[in-house]
Amino acid sequence: MFEWYDFYLYGIATALVFNKVFFTALDPAVGQLAAFATYAVGFVARPLGAVFAGQIADRHGRRRVLILSLVVMGVVTTLVGVLPTYRQVGVAAPAALVFLRLVQGLAAGGEQGGAAVFMVEHSGARQRGMWGSLATSGAGLGLLLASGAFFLLQHFVSTAQIMGGAWRIPFLVSPVLIVVGLVIRAKVPEPEVFERTHRVTRGRPRVLADLLCNHRRQLVLGIGLRISQTTASYFYTVFSVYYVGVVLGKTSSVGSASVAVSSALSLFSAPLWGVVSDRTGRRRSYLFGAVGSALFLVPFFLLVDTRSPVLIGVGVVCGLNVFHDAMSAPQPAWLSELFPTVVRGSGVGMSYQIGAVLGGGILPLVAAFLLMAGSGRPWLIVAYFGALSVLTVTAACLAPETGARTLEPLEQARV
Repeated sequence: MFEWYDFYLYGIATALVFNKVFFTALDPAVGQLAAFATYAVGFVARPLGAVFAGQIADRHGRRRVLILSLVVMGVVTTLVGVLPTYRQVGVAAPAALVFLRLVQGLAAGGEQGGAAVFMVEHSGARQRGMWGSLATSGAGLGLLLASGAFFLLQHFVSTAQIMGGAWRIPFLVSPVLIVVGLVIRAKVPEPEVFERTHRVTRGRPRVLADLLCNHRRQLVLGIGLRISQTTASYFYTVFSVYYVGVVLGKTSSVGSASVAVSSALSLFSAPLWGVVSDRTGRRRSYLFGAVGSALFLVPFFLLVDTRSPVLIGVGVVCGLNVFHDAMSAPQPAWLSELFPTVVRGSGVGMSYQIGAVLGGGILPLVAAFLLMAGSGRPWLIVAYFGALSVLTVTAACLAPETGARTLEPLEQARV
């Protein structure tokens, strides 16, 4: 929750604030594209973070990665909150923003795969979907905190005050949350399945080479499974906030309020989808989400174009809690089950982050560009989203059904 509060906070601020604070010398439309490009920079760093963190996780333990990523993310978020603006220091402001986003991407690259593996390895054999989905719920809570913070700002503080510096408040809350997170993570033991395997393998110095030489197919499938899910995630949590602002007016809080409601509902929808995947299999749930999210995009834009806050909220909730969560909830379990314990941290982490770059990382930037290219109409975005969904549907059809697999591949560990 605390880690993703920081990461999502940056995304929402990108959609609402950063183009006016750090890119004021540019035309408004170009400034928005520049802000989304800065947002995308964090995703470029995430695979590097996954490689680095995966090596630590597979050699030395899952907990070390989770503690390190939390500290780095908290420090970066706090620094964003105290950055000077473009009017104060000129181009140094957006340059510093880009650098901090890169470091934030490194931290997120270690966090997401690490948390997924940690939850799944602590789970019972027939409950990995449910317990793994709690990593998704934690991310949803982080999104709820982030979107809720900006909703409260928009509701109680004037636009002039927000642009004048009130936008910094949610960022400066981060240190308090990080301390609480560190206390929790410092007390949680390593998963037993990792401890047993680690005693046999003695740390395996060639984890990355093993992954790339012997588990390439699983890695490609894992990346494919991520693309549509992360595209849907950042479409609804970042771009939809921007699009609702375009339709209803830049000061509207309907978009961030809808995301906040959906984030709260994910506390229930994600575990529900995790249970469904434990009982019916990972593939069925995933295909429902991948196909459904692509088909639902047209109804979503039609709902937003009604300008009805209620219908806009319904669109965001359906997109996130029904279709997106059908993919994101079983994802930690399915990705973890694809890889043996000796390379699981690296394999899951790289699947998460390379898929994130190809899907969600560039989605706000590409979608904003396609919206402008389509003269304000979203149909090019629908086509782009559909093409990415085809990749995930293909991966889901080719990936093995793994719900009944053991996570104790000691025979492979001894090779």
